[in-house]
Amino acid sequence: MRTSIRRSTIFTSAAVLLLAACGSSGSAESSDGDGQLKLGYVLPETGQLAFLGPPQIEAMKFAIAGVNAGGGVLGKPIPAVVGGDEAGQEAVAAQSADRVLNAGVDAIIGAAASGMSLAFIDRVTGDGVVQCSGSNTAPTFTDYDDGGFYFRTAPSDALQGPILAKTIQGDGHKRVALMARADDYGKGLMESTKKALEDNGATVTLAETYDTKATNYDQIVQKAKDSKPDATVVIGFEEGTQILQAMIEAGIGPQQIGVYGADGLRSAELPKLVSPANPAVLAGMKGTAPASASNPQFVAQLKKFAPSLKELQFAPQVFDCVTAIALAAEQAKSDDPGEFSKEIVGVTKDGEKCNSFAACKKLIADGKDIDYDGVSGPLDFTDAGEPGQATIEVYTYNAKGQLQTVSTQVSKGQE
Repeated sequence: MRTSIRRSTIFTSAAVLLLAACGSSGSAESSDGDGQLKLGYVLPETGQLAFLGPPQIEAMKFAIAGVNAGGGVLGKPIPAVVGGDEAGQEAVAAQSADRVLNAGVDAIIGAAASGMSLAFIDRVTGDGVVQCSGSNTAPTFTDYDDGGFYFRTAPSDALQGPILAKTIQGDGHKRVALMARADDYGKGLMESTKKALEDNGATVTLAETYDTKATNYDQIVQKAKDSKPDATVVIGFEEGTQILQAMIEAGIGPQQIGVYGADGLRSAELPKLVSPANPAVLAGMKGTAPASASNPQFVAQLKKFAPSLKELQFAPQVFDCVTAIALAAEQAKSDDPGEFSKEIVGVTKDGEKCNSFAACKKLIADGKDIDYDGVSGPLDFTDAGEPGQATIEVYTYNAKGQLQTVSTQVSKGQE
Protein backbone atom coordinates (compact mmCIF):
# COMPACT_ATOMS: atom_id res chain seq x y z
CA MET A 1 0.00 0.00 0.00
CA ARG A 2 1.30 3.44 -0.81
CA THR A 3 1.62 5.97 1.93
CA SER A 4 -0.37 9.13 2.56
CA ILE A 5 2.72 11.18 1.73
CA ARG A 6 2.15 10.52 -1.97
CA ARG A 7 -1.42 11.73 -1.70
CA SER A 8 -0.62 14.98 0.07
CA THR A 9 2.79 16.34 -0.74
CA ILE A 10 3.88 15.48 -4.27
CA PHE A 11 2.34 18.58 -5.81
CA THR A 12 3.66 21.59 -3.95
CA SER A 13 2.23 25.06 -4.38
CA ALA A 14 5.07 25.94 -6.73
CA ALA A 15 4.38 22.90 -8.88
CA VAL A 16 0.70 23.75 -9.11
CA LEU A 17 1.52 27.30 -10.16
CA LEU A 18 3.94 26.02 -12.78
CA LEU A 19 1.31 23.60 -14.07
CA ALA A 20 -1.22 26.41 -14.28
CA ALA A 21 1.18 28.39 -16.44
CA CYS A 22 2.33 25.52 -18.65
CA GLY A 23 -0.60 23.03 -18.81
CA SER A 24 -0.20 21.03 -22.02
CA SER A 25 -3.85 20.20 -22.70
CA GLY A 26 -5.53 23.50 -22.01
CA SER A 27 -6.58 22.54 -18.50
CA ALA A 28 -4.56 25.38 -16.95
CA GLU A 29 -7.87 27.26 -16.78
CA SER A 30 -9.08 24.75 -14.20
CA SER A 31 -5.86 24.57 -12.19
CA ASP A 32 -6.17 28.10 -10.80
CA GLY A 33 -9.78 27.65 -9.72
CA ASP A 34 -12.35 30.11 -11.03
CA GLY A 35 -14.94 29.58 -8.32
CA GLN A 36 -17.07 27.09 -10.27
CA LEU A 37 -16.55 23.33 -10.16
CA LYS A 38 -16.57 21.94 -13.71
CA LEU A 39 -16.89 18.23 -14.45
CA GLY A 40 -16.40 16.15 -17.56
CA TYR A 41 -16.61 12.46 -18.36
CA VAL A 42 -15.09 9.79 -20.56
CA LEU A 43 -17.53 6.89 -20.50
CA PRO A 44 -18.72 4.21 -22.95
CA GLU A 45 -21.33 5.54 -25.35
CA THR A 46 -20.35 2.93 -27.94
CA GLY A 47 -18.19 -0.21 -27.92
CA GLN A 48 -18.10 -3.38 -25.84
CA LEU A 49 -19.19 -1.70 -22.63
CA ALA A 50 -21.83 0.55 -24.14
CA PHE A 51 -24.41 -1.04 -21.83
CA LEU A 52 -22.52 0.49 -18.89
CA GLY A 53 -22.71 3.99 -20.35
CA PRO A 54 -26.32 4.95 -19.56
CA PRO A 55 -26.30 3.99 -15.84
CA GLN A 56 -23.02 5.82 -15.25
CA ILE A 57 -23.91 8.92 -17.26
CA GLU A 58 -27.39 9.20 -15.75
CA ALA A 59 -26.05 8.62 -12.23
CA MET A 60 -23.54 11.41 -12.78
CA LYS A 61 -26.30 13.77 -13.95
CA PHE A 62 -28.49 12.71 -11.01
CA ALA A 63 -25.67 13.46 -8.57
CA ILE A 64 -25.07 16.87 -10.13
CA ALA A 65 -28.79 17.64 -9.89
CA GLY A 66 -28.64 16.79 -6.18
CA VAL A 67 -25.58 18.96 -5.64
CA ASN A 68 -27.19 21.89 -7.42
CA ALA A 69 -30.45 21.44 -5.51
CA GLY A 70 -28.36 21.60 -2.33
CA GLY A 71 -27.03 25.05 -3.21
CA GLY A 72 -24.22 24.02 -5.54
CA VAL A 73 -20.50 24.00 -4.79
CA LEU A 74 -19.02 27.19 -3.38
CA GLY A 75 -22.39 28.82 -3.96
CA LYS A 76 -22.45 28.07 -7.69
CA PRO A 77 -24.14 25.28 -9.63
CA ILE A 78 -22.08 22.66 -11.42
CA PRO A 79 -22.59 23.47 -15.12
CA ALA A 80 -23.54 20.99 -17.83
CA VAL A 81 -20.88 18.28 -18.12
CA VAL A 82 -18.53 17.94 -21.07
CA GLY A 83 -18.61 14.37 -22.33
CA GLY A 84 -16.44 12.02 -24.37
CA ASP A 85 -16.83 8.42 -25.53
CA GLU A 86 -14.25 5.84 -24.44
CA ALA A 87 -15.62 3.53 -27.17
CA GLY A 88 -13.64 0.49 -26.03
CA GLN A 89 -10.59 1.76 -27.92
CA GLU A 90 -7.52 3.22 -26.22
CA ALA A 91 -6.87 5.78 -28.96
CA VAL A 92 -10.46 7.03 -28.95
CA ALA A 93 -10.54 7.20 -25.15
CA ALA A 94 -7.32 9.24 -25.09
CA GLN A 95 -8.64 11.63 -27.74
CA SER A 96 -11.87 12.05 -25.79
CA ALA A 97 -9.90 12.79 -22.63
CA ASP A 98 -7.92 15.46 -24.48
CA ARG A 99 -11.11 17.15 -25.68
CA VAL A 100 -12.61 17.11 -22.20
CA LEU A 101 -9.39 18.47 -20.68
CA ASN A 102 -9.32 21.25 -23.26
CA ALA A 103 -12.73 22.36 -22.01
CA GLY A 104 -11.08 23.36 -18.73
CA VAL A 105 -12.67 20.83 -16.40
CA ASP A 106 -11.58 20.36 -12.80
CA ALA A 107 -12.37 16.64 -12.68
CA ILE A 108 -13.11 13.81 -15.09
CA ILE A 109 -15.48 10.95 -14.30
CA GLY A 110 -14.40 7.68 -15.93
CA ALA A 111 -13.35 5.71 -17.72
CA ALA A 112 -15.55 2.66 -17.21
CA ALA A 113 -12.96 0.10 -18.29
CA SER A 114 -9.65 -0.13 -16.45
CA GLY A 115 -7.79 -0.41 -19.75
CA MET A 116 -9.40 2.77 -21.06
CA SER A 117 -8.45 4.70 -17.91
CA LEU A 118 -4.88 3.50 -18.28
CA ALA A 119 -4.90 4.94 -21.80
CA PHE A 120 -5.30 8.49 -20.50
CA ILE A 121 -4.69 8.61 -16.74
CA ASP A 122 -1.24 10.15 -17.23
CA ARG A 123 -2.70 12.95 -19.37
CA VAL A 124 -5.34 13.80 -16.77
CA THR A 125 -3.36 13.51 -13.56
CA GLY A 126 -0.28 14.95 -15.23
CA ASP A 127 -2.31 18.08 -15.93
CA GLY A 128 -3.26 18.29 -12.25
CA VAL A 129 -6.89 17.38 -12.94
CA VAL A 130 -8.78 14.94 -10.71
CA GLN A 131 -9.96 11.64 -12.20
CA CYS A 132 -12.54 9.46 -10.46
CA SER A 133 -13.85 6.17 -11.82
CA GLY A 134 -16.87 4.35 -10.52
CA SER A 135 -15.97 1.09 -12.24
CA ASN A 136 -12.19 0.67 -12.56
CA THR A 137 -11.47 -2.49 -10.57
CA ALA A 138 -8.01 -3.54 -11.77
CA PRO A 139 -5.56 -3.85 -8.83
CA THR A 140 -3.07 -1.86 -10.96
CA PHE A 141 -4.48 1.45 -9.74
CA THR A 142 -3.78 0.90 -6.04
CA ASP A 143 -0.07 1.65 -6.46
CA TYR A 144 -0.26 3.73 -9.64
CA ASP A 145 1.89 6.87 -9.68
CA ASP A 146 -0.94 9.38 -10.17
CA GLY A 147 0.38 12.24 -8.06
CA GLY A 148 -2.64 12.03 -5.76
CA PHE A 149 -5.18 12.94 -8.46
CA TYR A 150 -6.76 9.56 -9.27
CA PHE A 151 -9.56 8.05 -7.18
CA ARG A 152 -12.07 5.27 -7.57
CA THR A 153 -15.25 4.38 -5.74
CA ALA A 154 -15.29 0.88 -7.25
CA PRO A 155 -13.39 -1.65 -5.15
CA SER A 156 -10.21 -3.29 -6.35
CA ASP A 157 -10.59 -6.81 -7.71
CA ALA A 158 -8.31 -7.80 -4.85
CA LEU A 159 -11.56 -7.48 -2.84
CA GLN A 160 -13.90 -9.04 -5.40
CA GLY A 161 -11.77 -12.14 -6.12
CA PRO A 162 -12.17 -13.71 -2.67
CA ILE A 163 -15.97 -13.34 -2.83
CA LEU A 164 -16.05 -14.93 -6.28
CA ALA A 165 -13.90 -17.82 -5.02
CA LYS A 166 -16.05 -18.21 -1.91
CA THR A 167 -19.19 -18.35 -4.07
CA ILE A 168 -17.72 -21.05 -6.31
CA GLN A 169 -16.52 -23.20 -3.42
CA GLY A 170 -19.73 -22.60 -1.50
CA ASP A 171 -21.52 -24.32 -4.36
CA GLY A 172 -19.35 -27.40 -3.79
CA HIS A 173 -16.91 -26.99 -6.68
CA LYS A 174 -13.32 -28.17 -6.26
CA ARG A 175 -11.78 -28.07 -9.75
CA VAL A 176 -12.00 -24.66 -11.40
CA ALA A 177 -10.91 -23.41 -14.82
CA LEU A 178 -10.32 -19.66 -15.19
CA MET A 179 -10.47 -17.78 -18.50
CA ALA A 180 -9.84 -14.03 -18.54
CA ARG A 181 -9.31 -11.22 -21.02
CA ALA A 182 -5.67 -10.31 -21.46
CA ASP A 183 -5.77 -6.85 -19.88
CA ASP A 184 -5.23 -5.40 -16.41
CA TYR A 185 -8.84 -6.08 -15.42
CA GLY A 186 -8.84 -9.69 -16.56
CA LYS A 187 -5.39 -10.55 -15.25
CA GLY A 188 -5.95 -8.84 -11.90
CA LEU A 189 -9.28 -10.50 -11.13
CA MET A 190 -8.06 -13.87 -12.39
CA GLU A 191 -5.03 -13.81 -10.12
CA SER A 192 -7.05 -12.63 -7.12
CA THR A 193 -9.62 -15.39 -7.66
CA LYS A 194 -6.97 -18.04 -8.31
CA LYS A 195 -5.13 -17.20 -5.09
CA ALA A 196 -8.31 -17.29 -3.01
CA LEU A 197 -9.36 -20.62 -4.54
CA GLU A 198 -5.99 -22.26 -3.95
CA ASP A 199 -5.65 -20.80 -0.45
CA ASN A 200 -8.89 -22.57 0.42
CA GLY A 201 -7.96 -25.93 -1.05
CA ALA A 202 -9.44 -25.82 -4.54
CA THR A 203 -7.54 -26.98 -7.63
CA VAL A 204 -7.23 -24.45 -10.44
CA THR A 205 -7.15 -26.63 -13.54
CA LEU A 206 -6.54 -23.73 -15.94
CA ALA A 207 -5.72 -20.05 -15.53
CA GLU A 208 -5.27 -18.51 -18.95
CA THR A 209 -5.89 -15.18 -20.64
CA TYR A 210 -7.23 -14.70 -24.15
CA ASP A 211 -6.86 -12.10 -26.89
CA THR A 212 -10.02 -9.99 -26.88
CA LYS A 213 -9.64 -9.40 -30.62
CA ALA A 214 -9.72 -13.11 -31.49
CA THR A 215 -12.26 -14.17 -34.11
CA ASN A 216 -13.29 -17.20 -32.06
CA TYR A 217 -12.52 -18.72 -28.68
CA ASP A 218 -12.79 -22.43 -29.42
CA GLN A 219 -9.15 -23.11 -28.52
CA ILE A 220 -9.24 -21.73 -24.98
CA VAL A 221 -12.67 -23.29 -24.38
CA GLN A 222 -11.28 -26.67 -25.45
CA LYS A 223 -8.35 -26.19 -23.06
CA ALA A 224 -10.80 -25.52 -20.27
CA LYS A 225 -12.81 -28.62 -21.13
CA ASP A 226 -9.68 -30.79 -21.36
CA SER A 227 -8.66 -29.70 -17.85
CA LYS A 228 -11.78 -31.52 -16.54
CA PRO A 229 -13.16 -28.78 -14.27
CA ASP A 230 -16.39 -28.94 -12.33
CA ALA A 231 -16.69 -25.15 -12.62
CA THR A 232 -15.50 -22.54 -15.10
CA VAL A 233 -15.07 -18.79 -14.67
CA VAL A 234 -15.24 -16.30 -17.55
CA ILE A 235 -13.79 -12.87 -16.76
CA GLY A 236 -14.73 -10.84 -19.79
CA PHE A 237 -16.80 -8.14 -21.40
CA GLU A 238 -18.95 -8.41 -24.54
CA GLU A 239 -16.69 -11.08 -26.04
CA GLY A 240 -17.79 -13.27 -23.15
CA THR A 241 -20.97 -13.99 -25.10
CA GLN A 242 -18.93 -15.83 -27.73
CA ILE A 243 -17.04 -17.74 -25.05
CA LEU A 244 -20.26 -18.78 -23.36
CA GLN A 245 -21.69 -19.88 -26.71
CA ALA A 246 -18.57 -21.96 -27.36
CA MET A 247 -18.76 -23.47 -23.87
CA ILE A 248 -22.38 -24.52 -24.38
CA GLU A 249 -21.51 -26.10 -27.75
CA ALA A 250 -18.57 -27.92 -26.12
CA GLY A 251 -20.78 -29.34 -23.39
CA ILE A 252 -19.44 -27.28 -20.48
CA GLY A 253 -22.29 -24.81 -20.18
CA PRO A 254 -24.38 -24.08 -17.07
CA GLN A 255 -26.42 -27.25 -17.57
CA GLN A 256 -23.31 -29.44 -17.25
CA ILE A 257 -20.95 -27.68 -14.82
CA GLY A 258 -20.84 -24.57 -12.68
CA VAL A 259 -20.40 -21.42 -14.78
CA TYR A 260 -19.43 -18.08 -13.24
CA GLY A 261 -18.81 -14.55 -14.43
CA ALA A 262 -17.88 -11.19 -12.92
CA ASP A 263 -18.94 -7.55 -13.24
CA GLY A 264 -18.07 -7.31 -16.93
CA LEU A 265 -20.74 -9.90 -17.75
CA ARG A 266 -23.41 -8.76 -15.29
CA SER A 267 -26.15 -7.69 -17.68
CA ALA A 268 -29.85 -8.41 -17.92
CA GLU A 269 -29.33 -8.71 -21.67
CA LEU A 270 -26.59 -11.37 -21.52
CA PRO A 271 -28.84 -14.46 -21.90
CA LYS A 272 -30.52 -13.00 -25.00
CA LEU A 273 -27.13 -12.14 -26.48
CA VAL A 274 -25.90 -15.70 -25.91
CA SER A 275 -29.09 -17.31 -27.26
CA PRO A 276 -31.82 -14.97 -28.58
CA ALA A 277 -34.24 -17.86 -29.03
CA ASN A 278 -33.54 -19.53 -25.68
CA PRO A 279 -32.20 -17.24 -22.93
CA ALA A 280 -32.76 -20.06 -20.43
CA VAL A 281 -29.48 -21.61 -21.61
CA LEU A 282 -27.75 -19.49 -18.93
CA ALA A 283 -30.04 -20.67 -16.13
CA GLY A 284 -27.93 -21.32 -13.06
CA MET A 285 -24.94 -19.23 -14.12
CA LYS A 286 -23.67 -17.07 -11.27
CA GLY A 287 -21.25 -14.21 -10.86
CA THR A 288 -20.05 -11.36 -8.66
CA ALA A 289 -19.93 -7.59 -9.09
CA PRO A 290 -19.66 -4.48 -6.94
CA ALA A 291 -23.20 -4.08 -5.60
CA SER A 292 -25.45 -1.88 -7.72
CA ALA A 293 -28.92 -2.71 -6.45
CA SER A 294 -28.43 -3.04 -2.68
CA ASN A 295 -29.70 0.50 -1.95
CA PRO A 296 -33.42 0.38 -2.87
CA GLN A 297 -34.03 4.05 -2.05
CA PHE A 298 -31.27 5.19 -4.42
CA VAL A 299 -32.42 2.76 -7.12
CA ALA A 300 -35.99 4.08 -6.93
CA GLN A 301 -34.83 7.70 -7.06
CA LEU A 302 -32.49 7.09 -10.00
CA LYS A 303 -35.17 5.26 -11.97
CA LYS A 304 -37.53 8.16 -11.35
CA PHE A 305 -34.84 10.55 -12.59
CA ALA A 306 -34.04 8.37 -15.62
CA PRO A 307 -37.05 6.10 -16.31
CA SER A 308 -35.53 4.53 -19.43
CA LEU A 309 -32.59 2.96 -17.56
CA LYS A 310 -32.37 -0.82 -17.92
CA GLU A 311 -28.98 -1.41 -16.31
CA LEU A 312 -27.83 -0.14 -12.91
CA GLN A 313 -24.30 -1.54 -12.83
CA PHE A 314 -21.85 0.96 -11.28
CA ALA A 315 -24.47 3.74 -11.08
CA PRO A 316 -24.11 4.10 -7.27
CA GLN A 317 -20.33 4.23 -7.52
CA VAL A 318 -20.40 7.03 -10.11
CA PHE A 319 -22.92 8.97 -8.02
CA ASP A 320 -20.45 8.74 -5.14
CA CYS A 321 -17.56 9.95 -7.33
CA VAL A 322 -19.42 13.17 -8.10
CA THR A 323 -20.61 13.71 -4.53
CA ALA A 324 -17.20 13.08 -2.98
CA ILE A 325 -15.55 15.52 -5.40
CA ALA A 326 -18.17 18.19 -4.67
CA LEU A 327 -17.78 17.75 -0.91
CA ALA A 328 -13.99 17.88 -1.19
CA ALA A 329 -14.26 21.20 -3.04
CA GLU A 330 -16.53 22.51 -0.27
CA GLN A 331 -14.05 21.31 2.37
CA ALA A 332 -11.13 22.90 0.53
CA LYS A 333 -13.15 26.05 -0.19
CA SER A 334 -11.72 25.84 -3.69
CA ASP A 335 -12.50 24.33 -7.09
CA ASP A 336 -8.76 24.11 -7.77
CA PRO A 337 -8.09 20.36 -8.17
CA GLY A 338 -4.65 20.85 -6.69
CA GLU A 339 -6.42 21.83 -3.48
CA PHE A 340 -9.61 19.76 -3.32
CA SER A 341 -7.82 16.55 -4.37
CA LYS A 342 -6.15 16.64 -0.93
CA GLU A 343 -9.57 16.51 0.76
CA ILE A 344 -11.21 13.63 -1.13
CA VAL A 345 -9.88 10.85 1.10
CA GLY A 346 -10.70 12.81 4.25
CA VAL A 347 -14.36 13.49 3.44
CA THR A 348 -15.02 9.73 3.23
CA LYS A 349 -13.87 8.70 6.72
CA ASP A 350 -13.10 9.58 10.35
CA GLY A 351 -15.68 12.30 10.81
CA GLU A 352 -19.34 12.90 11.57
CA LYS A 353 -21.40 10.61 9.36
CA CYS A 354 -23.68 12.04 6.67
CA ASN A 355 -25.18 10.48 3.56
CA SER A 356 -26.15 13.29 1.19
CA PHE A 357 -24.45 16.32 -0.31
CA ALA A 358 -26.79 18.74 1.43
CA ALA A 359 -26.38 17.16 4.87
CA CYS A 360 -22.61 16.89 4.55
CA LYS A 361 -22.31 20.43 3.21
CA LYS A 362 -24.14 21.77 6.27
CA LEU A 363 -21.72 19.96 8.58
CA ILE A 364 -18.76 21.40 6.68
CA ALA A 365 -20.26 24.89 6.99
CA ASP A 366 -20.50 24.29 10.75
CA GLY A 367 -16.80 23.49 10.86
CA LYS A 368 -17.21 19.73 11.28
CA ASP A 369 -15.11 16.95 9.83
CA ILE A 370 -17.36 14.69 7.79
CA ASP A 371 -17.57 11.02 6.88
CA TYR A 372 -19.65 10.72 3.71
CA ASP A 373 -21.31 7.32 3.55
CA GLY A 374 -22.14 6.87 -0.11
CA VAL A 375 -25.10 5.29 -1.85
CA SER A 376 -22.74 2.45 -2.79
CA GLY A 377 -21.91 1.92 0.89
CA PRO A 378 -19.34 3.33 3.32
CA LEU A 379 -16.39 4.51 1.23
CA ASP A 380 -13.73 4.82 3.95
CA PHE A 381 -11.01 5.54 1.41
CA THR A 382 -7.54 4.25 2.05
CA ASP A 383 -4.55 6.49 1.37
CA ALA A 384 -4.58 5.00 -2.13
CA GLY A 385 -7.84 6.83 -2.85
CA GLU A 386 -10.06 3.76 -3.05
CA PRO A 387 -12.56 1.92 -0.81
CA GLY A 388 -11.04 -0.03 2.05
CA GLN A 389 -13.92 -2.47 1.90
CA ALA A 390 -16.45 -3.51 -0.71
CA THR A 391 -20.05 -4.63 -0.85
CA ILE A 392 -20.07 -7.36 -3.49
CA GLU A 393 -23.24 -8.68 -5.07
CA VAL A 394 -23.64 -12.35 -6.01
CA TYR A 395 -25.96 -12.57 -9.01
CA THR A 396 -27.51 -15.41 -10.99
CA TYR A 397 -29.77 -16.12 -13.97
CA ASN A 398 -32.97 -17.98 -13.11
CA ALA A 399 -34.77 -20.69 -15.06
CA LYS A 400 -36.08 -18.09 -17.51
CA GLY A 401 -32.71 -16.42 -17.97
CA GLN A 402 -33.65 -13.42 -15.83
CA LEU A 403 -30.99 -11.61 -13.79
CA GLN A 404 -31.44 -11.86 -10.04
CA THR A 405 -29.44 -10.89 -6.95
CA VAL A 406 -28.65 -13.84 -4.68
CA SER A 407 -26.93 -11.98 -1.86
CA THR A 408 -24.53 -9.19 -0.99
CA GLN A 409 -21.34 -9.72 0.98
CA VAL A 410 -18.74 -7.43 2.46
CA SER A 411 -15.09 -7.92 1.54
CA LYS A 412 -12.42 -6.06 3.51
CA GLY A 413 -8.88 -5.34 2.44
CA GLN A 414 -5.79 -5.42 4.61
CA GLU A 415 -4.76 -2.09 6.06
